[in-house]
Amino acid sequence: MSDGDEHPIPAIGTPVHRSVGGVDEEIHTVGDAHIKRIVYPPGYRWSTHLKPVVGTELCMHDHVGYLLEGHLRIEYPDGCVIDVEAPHAVEIHAGHDAAVIGDATAVLIQFDFDGETAARIGLSDGHGHR
Repeated sequence: MSDGDEHPIPAIGTPVHRSVGGVDEEIHTVGDAHIKRIVYPPGYRWSTHLKPVVGTELCMHDHVGYLLEGHLRIEYPDGCVIDVEAPHAVEIHAGHDAAVIGDATAVLIQFDFDGETAARIGLSDGHGHR
């Protein structure tokens, strides 16, 4: 601040905590968005742990964020595999399976607009091959 006074940064509010399919989430709501801290345990695989809960063949959610810790492998049905090791920004398109690789927990900080994430952030259609 230009007046030289220190002003504390206000908290965003009390997060919601939930655990689904072995994944722990801390969710902060900011306007229309959610900032999520998602903790994936070693051995986690979406198709094993969340598919029975969600009921779809693949994860149909877009993910945009920052992998803070760990190693994730993203697999698409066309055979495209993307390995992401922390620290690294991520863009994961709907229609994927995902797994934690190795013995370490993976921690993702995700920016989320529920079912509108791709449109609101301006993601391209489909994952493409990088």
